Amino acid sequence: MYRILVVDDEERIRQLIRKYAVFEGFVVTEAADGMDAVKKCREDAFDLIILDVMMPELDGFSACREIRKSQDTPVLMLSARGEEYDRLHGFELGVDDYVVKPFSPKELMMRIHAILKRSGKDARPVQREVVSIESLTVDFTGRIVTLNGKKLDLSPKEYDLLFYMVKNRNIALSREKLLRDVWGYDFFGDDRTLDTHIKLLRKSLGPLSRLIITLRGVGYRFEA
Repeated sequence: MYRILVVDDEERIRQLIRKYAVFEGFVVTEAADGMDAVKKCREDAFDLIILDVMMPELDGFSACREIRKSQDTPVLMLSARGEEYDRLHGFELGVDDYVVKPFSPKELMMRIHAILKRSGKDARPVQREVVSIESLTVDFTGRIVTLNGKKLDLSPKEYDLLFYMVKNRNIALSREKLLRDVWGYDFFGDDRTLDTHIKLLRKSLGPLSRLIITLRGVGYRFEA
């Protein structure tokens, strides 16, 4: 788990950030002013620091400058002011991002993950999306299809077509919709392109080819 130091003299802001950060899986430490932030950074290591600009004792810019003397922990600055000078000053100090109050907590979390990703510390685990239908397993995340435990060797467009149909299983899909969504809006080929790929896909699926239902005059449906 990754550790974040939240520095702001407003307790409600710290609590708001803590709520969302904990939900994202972070361990959160709080500091109410710049001096306390510098002290905590000397005593412990953090993966990211959220630092308010306007604080008593020691402002955010000064605190960032002091922290930067001993470590290069990513810093995201918070400020009620959006002047260009403040942003430029922050970036000159090596700040990684700058967010103006009031802010969206969800956007703040996205910015935190973006910073951690750039620094090679992204804390979010990859959420795998896998669907199993009888002896067929479709791994959308890994772009892998297995039948009876054996990996199928499909063409790129066969993968795209199968993934689309499985995601929209039990839904009647018109030929126009399949061509538009799988091949793209700029597709100018023949309708037989779709039929050919359906035929190849059925061949690859073997006994489970029966899952692809032909809807006369309409298109196809993946039944599961």
